[in-house]
Amino acid sequence: MGRSTTRRPVVRIDLGASPAASRRRPDELAAEEPLEIRLRRQALAVTMRTPGHDLDLAMGFLLSEGIIGSAEDVVTAQLCAGTDTPNTYNVVDVVLGAEVPPPVTDVSRNFYTTSSCGVCGKASIDAVRTRSRFDVTGDPLRIPAGTLAELPGRLRAAQRAFDRTGGLHAAGLFTAAGEMLVLREDVGRHNAVDKVLGWALREGRLPLTGHVLMVSGRASFELTQKAWMAGVPLLAAVSAPSTLAAELAEEAGMTLVGFLRGETMNVYAGVHRVTI
Repeated sequence: MGRSTTRRPVVRIDLGASPAASRRRPDELAAEEPLEIRLRRQALAVTMRTPGHDLDLAMGFLLSEGIIGSAEDVVTAQLCAGTDTPNTYNVVDVVLGAEVPPPVTDVSRNFYTTSSCGVCGKASIDAVRTRSRFDVTGDPLRIPAGTLAELPGRLRAAQRAFDRTGGLHAAGLFTAAGEMLVLREDVGRHNAVDKVLGWALREGRLPLTGHVLMVSGRASFELTQKAWMAGVPLLAAVSAPSTLAAELAEEAGMTLVGFLRGETMNVYAGVHRVTI
């Protein structure tokens, strides 16, 4: 299998030195490779991702696309050798149960997802709302603002690959008490979220009632969509949300927190779940 990081020789230029200097040195980069997700032996999606936890990524992708709703919908899911030389195992083959309806999208039209964008053709709030399996409006989660303020530090402290590369997004799933259950890193922020949600699905934890999903970047529409599809009542981000993310969170009855840094934060929807 591919590694999450790889070393590469670089030339380091230091203009602050007197005189300016350059030297050769090794640098560690975040790996980025394509992963093909096959459904019923047909290619469904290709996403650019950091290798690792690929089965979770595939399960999370299928969940957030509304194709599956639980681990019981999946008969088998396995990594397969690709056509590269040497084999990179950049294919996940998923077989669904006979009772699982086919995806509403045309499987013959493959998804292609870059590491910077996770929306696969569903930019409509109504389309997402009609396909969400979980109602989070009545979720009883209540979390102190002080607990939320601790989450970015806990997320950052667990980012081992980021320490080596500086080039990976992270997503973490937390309890209302601030306990981290799982963390995943990836060059694509949507992939990191899919890996977390796929882990939760395979662990039989859906819906994620009473949990917090924390992301290291911004809160985009697609991340809010994915959180809702897994029944997450609160999405928190260290950076800004988009307008559509805030609208979707309000429509879904979710809590959306942005600019979660230090002792301050902005609550864009669902403020009743954040206590002071």
